[in-house]
Parts: sequence; C-alpha cells; structure tokens
Amino acid sequence: MKLAFSKYQGTGNDFIMIDNRSLYFPKKDVNLINRLCDRRFGIGGDGLILLEPSKNEDFTMVYYNADGNEGSMCGNGGRCIVAFAKQLQIIKNTTTFNAVDGLHYATIEKGIVSLKMIDVSHIEVSNTQAFLNTGSPHHISFCKNIKDLNVKEMGSKIRYGAPYFKEGANVNFAEQIAENLFKVRTYERGVEDETLACGTGVTAVAIAASKANLTNKNNIKLEVLGGTLEVSFEKIGETYTNVFLKGPTEYVFEGNITI
Repeated sequence: MKLAFSKYQGTGNDFIMIDNRSLYFPKKDVNLINRLCDRRFGIGGDGLILLEPSKNEDFTMVYYNADGNEGSMCGNGGRCIVAFAKQLQIIKNTTTFNAVDGLHYATIEKGIVSLKMIDVSHIEVSNTQAFLNTGSPHHISFCKNIKDLNVKEMGSKIRYGAPYFKEGANVNFAEQIAENLFKVRTYERGVEDETLACGTGVTAVAIAASKANLTNKNNIKLEVLGGTLEVSFEKIGETYTNVFLKGPTEYVFEGNITI
C-alpha cells in the first residue's frame, strides 16, 4: 500500500503528517509508526500525526511519539497540524480542533500559528525544580549554562527516576536570560532524546517561571535549539488561563512511501 504524507516542522520539531479523514491508516501498528519516524530507515520525525474527522469541530488530531505509541498533547505538533489543515483547505485562518487533552483554538497567519493550550492550575514548585501538566507532563529544572549540559544523559535519569519511573515525564532545562526571556533544552519521552523544541515544554517553563516568581511578565519568549517561541497567559487566582503558544511552522516536503 502506498502512503501519502507531508512533512512539517515547528522550530525544529518535525512531524510526519497524514490526511486520515478516510480512516485508512493502520493506527494500531506500533512497529510501522516507529519505522516511519526512523531517520535512517523511514521518513524521519519526532512524531507522526493523523488528521482525522471530527463530529463537531474542524478536525481531530491524533499524535504518536517516534517510538510508535500514541502520545499526550504535542504543542508544536498542534501548531503544525493547523498549517497542514490549511494546506488541505479544511480551514482558512482560524480553527477549533479536537486533541487528546480536549479542544484547541488556533489562528494562522503567514505561517505563524498561535495555539490555545489547556488551563493549568496544579503546579508543584520546589527550589529550582517544578512539575506541571500542560497537555503533557513536564519536569522543569531552572539552571545556568544549559549549553554545556548533556541533556540526553541527565534528562533520561530524571525521566525514568523517582517519582516518574516508567510512565515518565518530559524534562526541561531552563536558563533565565532576562525577565521575559528563557533558554530551554528538552528531553522528550517517546523520542527518548533531546529535541530541537517542545511546545508543551516551553509552555510549562513559562508558567513555572511565573509561579516561582522568576518573572512577573505574562508574555514570555523562549529560545530553543530550533528557534524562538512565545507563550502568553492570564493568571486568575491560582489558574493560568488563555494560554497561547505562538511560533513559526514550515512545510518541508511531501511524498509517498510503500508500507
């Protein structure tokens, strides 16, 4: 069977995008998805995303990690599927779509996608560490000189260690550069390596920085290895709401592969 696909990237987070509105893709085939994401024997990507029908919204996003297993919410993947939906002429410049963590509203203008994320109220902060869920679970370590860190080694130890163990968490190392500017490097579970960006990760860093009183700004820039993202939010009581992740998306290429 020939599989048509498109490749998109958002600040270096790259995804295989498949139009699965006819529901033909063998989505339970973990080995197939893992092979398609392999950078040597497949197409290559941090994940694979299916665009599927939705009963009440524009479409449904189904996200798979590079290991082949269905994942939690992916912020940059969510931004990329908005660009993909526009390419397919499903949407114009605004959309609301279904994802594993609920509904997401987004806008797209000249390749810049602003994606509304879930509200966050439960945030654990202790010294230089934090944990919160922004659609995916994230451990945050605020530290210095993150350019010198072995993110894969250190991130793996935290990801598999207490209290996360097998279920794991994504691990973000964040360095504050200015009051509203942070550098971030992320180890992603499911990829089991450092990625060039992580949308839910930078969202978590921005909210954790606010919670830890490292900044009083509600619009924060985050430099990742693949570029720059912006996170904005409102804080009402103990809840962070109207959280938006904003940044560029890019169509890379499309093709067909025999599976």
